[in-house]
Amino acid sequence: MLSRRRAFVTLAIASIAGFSFSPIASAEERKPVRVAVIGGMTATGMWQKLALQFEAETGWKTQLVITGPKDVLSEPFKRGEIDLLTMHSADKTTNLVADGYGVNLRPWARNEHTIVGPANDPAGIRGMKDGAEALRKIAAAHAPFVDFYGPGSRELTHKLWQRAGLKPEGDWLLKDESNSPQEIVAFAEKKQAYVVVGRIPVTNGKMALGKMEVLVQGDPEMRRPYVVIEASPQKFPQTNVAGARALADWLTGDPGQKFLLDYGKKEPGGIPLFYPIRVPGEEAGN
Repeated sequence: MLSRRRAFVTLAIASIAGFSFSPIASAEERKPVRVAVIGGMTATGMWQKLALQFEAETGWKTQLVITGPKDVLSEPFKRGEIDLLTMHSADKTTNLVADGYGVNLRPWARNEHTIVGPANDPAGIRGMKDGAEALRKIAAAHAPFVDFYGPGSRELTHKLWQRAGLKPEGDWLLKDESNSPQEIVAFAEKKQAYVVVGRIPVTNGKMALGKMEVLVQGDPEMRRPYVVIEASPQKFPQTNVAGARALADWLTGDPGQKFLLDYGKKEPGGIPLFYPIRVPGEEAGN
C-alpha cells in the first residue's frame, strides 16, 4: 500500500512539474539518425557543418545515407531506409506525408533564386531587389527571357509574373531548349536572354555563368522553403523515432535557426545561400 502511494506521489509531482514519461534513449541506446538530404545542402558543405554542430550539442550521431535531387531521395524514404528527410517543399513532400510514409512535415530553411542576364542588360534591371518589378521591365523592353523548365525555378517564375500582374507572351519569351538544367544559363547566354535560376548552382559552378551576370538578387519573394519530414513509426516500426524528432526539433528550433543565420554571415560577399525561416528567439509562426 505504501509503495503504491509513493508511486502515485511520484507521478503527481512529475505531472505538476511538466515532466513526460515518454522513453528517452540513453547514450548507449542511441542509434545514428539516418538522413536523406537535398543535394544543394551537401554540395555547399553546409549540411556537413550543421551535422557536426548538432552532434556536438545533442550527443546524437547522424548518418548521411543519400544526397541528391528530390526524386532520388524519396524512394529510400518510402522503403523505410531513412529516419529523416529534408528537401524543397513540393507536391512530392506533401504526398509522402499524405500517403503515410512521413509525419511532422515542417519548414526550416530557404534558399534564394536570382535573375541572370547578359552583361549589357538591355532591360536595365541590374541591382534591383524586386523580382516581379524586374520581370515587368523585361516584358516592357521585350528583352529575351527563357522560361526555364526546372520545376523550382518555373514555379517561382510564374509566381513572380502573377505578382507583376502580367501574362507573358510574344516572341521575346523563349522556350527552354537546353539539353539539361545545368546548361540553362549557357542556353540563355546563346540567346542573350534573361533567366531565373537558383543561386546555389550558379555559386558552386554547377551552372556555369560564362559571360552572363547575376543581375537581381536579395528579394525575399524569390526564396523557396526546405522542409523536414520524419519517417512514420506506424509505417516503419524500426525507424529511429527519438533521433529523428531530436534532429527535426533542433533544425526548426533556435539552435538550427541560429546556425543558418551565423552560417549565412560567413558567405562570400555576405549574401547567404541559406536563410532561416524565422529569427532565433521568435515563436514559430510569428
